Amino acid sequence: MNIAIVGCGSIGKKRLESMGRNTLLYAVDRDIRLAENLCDIKKQGKPAADFAGIMQDAELDLVIASATNDILPKIAECALRHGKHVLVEKPGGRTPEDLNRIMEARKKSNAFVWFGFNHRFHPAIMKAKEIAGSGELGGLMFIRGRYGHGGRLGYEKEWRFDDDVSGGGELLDQGVHLIDLSRWFFDDEFAYIDGYASTFFWDTKLEDNGFLQLRTKENKTAWLHVSATEWKNMFCLEIYGKNGKLQVDGLGGSYGTEKLTYYKMLPEMGPPETTMWEYPFPDKSWKLELDCFIDAIEKGIPTDHMLRAAVASMDIVYKIYDKRRET
Repeated sequence: MNIAIVGCGSIGKKRLESMGRNTLLYAVDRDIRLAENLCDIKKQGKPAADFAGIMQDAELDLVIASATNDILPKIAECALRHGKHVLVEKPGGRTPEDLNRIMEARKKSNAFVWFGFNHRFHPAIMKAKEIAGSGELGGLMFIRGRYGHGGRLGYEKEWRFDDDVSGGGELLDQGVHLIDLSRWFFDDEFAYIDGYASTFFWDTKLEDNGFLQLRTKENKTAWLHVSATEWKNMFCLEIYGKNGKLQVDGLGGSYGTEKLTYYKMLPEMGPPETTMWEYPFPDKSWKLELDCFIDAIEKGIPTDHMLRAAVASMDIVYKIYDKRRET
């Protein structure tokens, strides 16, 4: 595939590193120096400052939208309008209306769209999904998830805490990952949504902590907490079934070694049979996700389920935001 990366910051660089043998045709950023840097790293591509100007190129196959939240829907709409496949980083925009615009653009286009929920492609999470899907755990009962940033000096002045750019705080930033994983494991929608978003520490009107209680019609429950006051980057996802429990800890790097622990209930109960897998190698989730999207494009397998996943996560976040505004 001939690819354009629009947004050449830290996430754009991760996407560049995940491209494998695909060709970088363009690197685009309002800061042309960032675009030039990506081209230099890959030894390919042309730097550009305007994403609209590259869409006319017939050789361009796929656009990766890795800009800030306020720009993501504009890139996606433009790409789809010109028949270019597009991978949009989560959450896809600032508001539910942003995602509705992408959905309308997708309906008018033959091009495919994907949303960047790369956590589905972490090896510990993929292994957990495989075990849960096999029925070994029995019926799933509930999920408990925690995800947090360590924070840094000046954190509250960065773009993620600028409402005009991000659209929301920690619930929209890391929260959508936990919401998406919970929907994915339950393979169901949440009928009951409750929670609380508040600012405890950082000097910003956007929330630095978000708490969610989500339930399906069958009362499968997800208890989720995302935090920008964790003080040490952390990730923990626990999936509870009637026959055992799966626990994913870490995501590699500053989040700690990624590992999966399987606590398998024995017939006599008591201490469970415990198996652990560790994944100390570099994070391959970004590459696996891109490979999955490209494979779907080449085989003509629709990817609209990822658009629906993004919409569902955004809607849940905004139900909590609406509740906060009412109080």
